[in-house]
Amino acid sequence: MFLTWLDSNSWLLEIGAKRILIDPWLVGSLIFSNLDWLFKGSRSQNRPIPDNIDLILLSQGLEDHAHPPTLKLLDHSIKVVASPNAAKVVQELGYSQVTTLAHGETFTFNNEVEIKAFPGSPVGPTLVENSYLLKELESGLTVYYEPHGYHSPKVKQVAPVDVVITPFVDLTLPLLGPFIKGGNSALEVVRWLKPQVILPTSAGGDVVFEGLITKLLETKGSAEEFRSLLEKNNLSTQVLEPKPGDRFELLLEKRALAI
Repeated sequence: MFLTWLDSNSWLLEIGAKRILIDPWLVGSLIFSNLDWLFKGSRSQNRPIPDNIDLILLSQGLEDHAHPPTLKLLDHSIKVVASPNAAKVVQELGYSQVTTLAHGETFTFNNEVEIKAFPGSPVGPTLVENSYLLKELESGLTVYYEPHGYHSPKVKQVAPVDVVITPFVDLTLPLLGPFIKGGNSALEVVRWLKPQVILPTSAGGDVVFEGLITKLLETKGSAEEFRSLLEKNNLSTQVLEPKPGDRFELLLEKRALAI
């Protein structure tokens, strides 16, 4: 299993001989509803578009997960698995092979990788987006991905999981509370899933954020603080901090999985 962090929420996961691109933002700026005065994310240079993508996996329909400028550049014949909200984005862009996963539903890709959707991040008062469990069917190795740190107790049913990708850092707006939860939320999911490895997502990387919202944001936590938190709670999960653009191999022990 190989992983490449591409900044923000974007990952390239090589699992079961498949190359899966997760929540890609690779080109241009990150702007919500064309309100660049409110929030704008940018990097010094675009990320190269990965070659030979077999599947695009989208957890949410907002621009930081289903980034229209990036999705416009990618081959529209690539298979897409998406939350209902994200599926609308790629369908409107003309993607021809889109599978929508509601919570609890499963998609099996070429009998090599199984993807199951769980409740993920709330977006507004009524919409809950997706988190995912990806399983390499030959080896049984598993990856759980939730980019905002909102973990449904329903994921307990798939413990233990080998790899968790989720934030370590809390990002909070005054009056509204946290919209990205790290720290105690990440600790809780480690207790539930007992992963061998956990990796941070959403924060950090080669990205600069500006706009009104960024001036109000409160940030709390770090990878080092999270390591200390795991140690205090006698949890042996290894914390890895990949650098953006670096491809690395995860060497994991095979173990019995209750899935």
